[in-house]
Amino acid sequence: MPNSKYSQFTAAAAIYAGFAIYLYQPYFRHFKPLEYLFVVNSGLAALGCFTLSRLWIRGFFASLFAGAIYGFGPFVLSLTNYHPAIGFLSAAIGWLFCPAAFITRTKRHYLGSLFAALPFLAIILFFTLFARMRFFPMALQERLYLADLTGLLFPLVAVNHSSVLVGFYHIPLAALIFGFLVLIRKRQFSLIIIFAIGALLTFCNSFCNVSPLMWIAIPVLCCSVLIGKGISYLTSAGFSDRKPILFTTIIMGIFAIVALLLATKYFQTFAGLTNKYAMLFVEAAKLYMLSAISVAIIYFVARAKLQIYSLRLTVLCSAISIDIFFSARFIIDKIF
Repeated sequence: MPNSKYSQFTAAAAIYAGFAIYLYQPYFRHFKPLEYLFVVNSGLAALGCFTLSRLWIRGFFASLFAGAIYGFGPFVLSLTNYHPAIGFLSAAIGWLFCPAAFITRTKRHYLGSLFAALPFLAIILFFTLFARMRFFPMALQERLYLADLTGLLFPLVAVNHSSVLVGFYHIPLAALIFGFLVLIRKRQFSLIIIFAIGALLTFCNSFCNVSPLMWIAIPVLCCSVLIGKGISYLTSAGFSDRKPILFTTIIMGIFAIVALLLATKYFQTFAGLTNKYAMLFVEAAKLYMLSAISVAIIYFVARAKLQIYSLRLTVLCSAISIDIFFSARFIIDKIF
């Protein structure tokens, strides 16, 4: 692991750039000049979330995966359905939250709260300026529908019918659930408040002439940082954390069972017309089961009062890496 902050930043930037090229490279020959910004947007979004999370998270790998889950997650990748300017705005949001996070660390919470409004104002300003130019990179009429919420648990299924994906990959959900439980126990509500405001604006009708779908970027960013915190918490969890770890394991197991039940339902349709959806639910079940096994290993390690941080980190990060590589590749192939 790199030692200095600068070397960590450089290593993260290199990893994100390499992965962005890996994802989009098969389609470079069809790209128009402006579409190469999709590659840049994913890398910048990931690096912005990484930089933001480093102000809250100690571990390099936890921050690295937080950035990857945002920049190469279902939401940012699905923005390739729109003008590259929308992807650039989503990439800028993580960077715009950095001043607020830095100021909050100095215990000046009121000033930090003021700077936390910067990303919200930037989104409003972005759409206002483009509206005056009579250019709309994302339609104001687009909104989140009930069917789109399928992506919360099954993003690979939702990519077939949703233009914007609102969920996360399968295995990182375990870190998200555990991170949320620890955040509640520690009574650290700032991240939850920002998430709630962004989620509320998502269901408003073109608030300040902003497309409701654009506000999703804020809760997705908050959850990505929280996933990074969850990874950090899981790798250092002690004996007293065994109950929330066990709860997280059970939830992942339930998600796996739900995916298998849905797969069975789709396999039973006439003439196998929905077999492709059934197979996607099977893949989701496999990934959720892998998540449950990974967290269960951490549970037994914590229950035995063993530290073995390297084992925990290896198990969790390996599982998340498999999920990101498989799922991101699938989403990009479906879009292009």
